[in-house]
Amino acid sequence: MIDIAKFREGTFKADRIGSALRGENPTMLSRMRSGFVFMMDVQFLPGWCVLTAYPQVKDLTTLPAEKRVEFLTDMHILGEAIETVTQPVRMNYSILGNTDQYLHAHVHPRYVWEAPDRLKQPAWFYAQEEYWRNPKWLLNEEHIELASNIAEKLETLKQAYY
Repeated sequence: MIDIAKFREGTFKADRIGSALRGENPTMLSRMRSGFVFMMDVQFLPGWCVLTAYPQVKDLTTLPAEKRVEFLTDMHILGEAIETVTQPVRMNYSILGNTDQYLHAHVHPRYVWEAPDRLKQPAWFYAQEEYWRNPKWLLNEEHIELASNIAEKLETLKQAYY
């Protein structure tokens, strides 16, 4: 489960998938049929997770049709787990691949406490310095229970869907 000391070391970041395969990725919540679920490094929207395809591929259309469906199903399962645990206003699902150029999906809740103008925009529009780079929002001890609850719900849903 989430290991904050190892997260702070950061050595896993150079190879998130390899470290997950070795059981050394402190942000990994679950192994899915299509890949791995990780807690996002920043948690200004608590519960933000990333589903990363394994084996790694460039994008969704690189996968054969049945593997695309598998990835999208896992993305749905992850969204359902996060939504059940966090009770947000709505869920956002993003497959971009611009910074990390391999297939991964950001799945994150949106909350009633967000400023109305922010709630209407993608989470990517949150200010870099105030949110994305601010140590205040890094994954920390306060997120362990949340991560555990999401992981537990994922296991329940995997049994139901698989």
